[in-house]
Amino acid sequence: MTDWHSTGFPAADAKDDFSRARRREQWARVATRLRGRPGDVRVLLPFDEVVTALGMRGKRRVGERLVGIAQIVGSVDRTRDFDRSFRPTSSVARARFERIAAMARRGDELPPVDLYRIGRGKDALYFVLDGHHRIAVASALGRDAINARVTEIVTQLPVGPDLLASDLLTKTHERLFNERVPLPEEVRDAIRLRDPAHYARLAEGVEAWGFRVMQETGEPLDRRAVAARWWIDEYEPAIRLLREAGLIETPTTQRAAAHDDAPAAGNDTGNDTGKDTGNEAMDVGVDAADAADAADAAGTTEAEAYLRLAEQRYLLLRSHDWDEKAMERLRSERPRRRPGRRRRPARP
Repeated sequence: MTDWHSTGFPAADAKDDFSRARRREQWARVATRLRGRPGDVRVLLPFDEVVTALGMRGKRRVGERLVGIAQIVGSVDRTRDFDRSFRPTSSVARARFERIAAMARRGDELPPVDLYRIGRGKDALYFVLDGHHRIAVASALGRDAINARVTEIVTQLPVGPDLLASDLLTKTHERLFNERVPLPEEVRDAIRLRDPAHYARLAEGVEAWGFRVMQETGEPLDRRAVAARWWIDEYEPAIRLLREAGLIETPTTQRAAAHDDAPAAGNDTGNDTGKDTGNEAMDVGVDAADAADAADAAGTTEAEAYLRLAEQRYLLLRSHDWDEKAMERLRSERPRRRPGRRRRPARP
């Protein structure tokens, strides 16, 4: 179903198509401001910056296929001429837009556009290499999909449909953290930090922890082994203790469900350290991600709580141990929140 009409004069109708698309872009800009949404929510993502942030592993040709226009959210080189819904942002694109719109209204066959794809399935994002005006016209004429030649870009980090330009700095630091601390993929998503600089601080802490382990055991460990042992021997036991001590704020019902549904995974992780690290990390991966989601809902992530309290513990006690003495001191130093004060919810 389309939302355009025809007078039988393709050239005149094409002019109306462009004017209508421009008005909708202007209305959308005003609505974004009135709703207080982020300024970059309407901006096309810059392909090169996204690939740099996510880390490129390779690419392959996928071939020709229909692509949903709603999934096309970025551009290789024309991020300012159209908004994220491919409505023209100025009159610069008028002549070419109207020419292509007239061709489409006459029924002329248009060549497929060229797109890069990052991710797969419904979460995949597409970036325009060639064909911006054809996509804009198809969108203006109410079409849901367009024929495209697709090349897939394989990246180190996954991508989601809500990615914004303002997220790229955090994604860059997240990628660098994963290079320094290559956790098993099953648990990697549980490390969520909203301040990009915190990824570097956490990575330094993990590397220092690994150095202490090698000094104590005399066993050389590569980055992957350090990361896996840190997760099993340090992070998971610490998070469990911090929960029990009430030093991580989480919704009661969500935390109880996430914690009680898998007691065996949590106990094995804390008590049987250093054995079959990869399998244990895989076993707790789903529970860790669920727990991280619950903590996010409470206004802080588990990784943020761990980083803050680990640094506070060392400053207060000059200790790297998570014992009862440390828990009691951290509990006593915990700042009290004002009654009735609520945290500002994170941006969806």
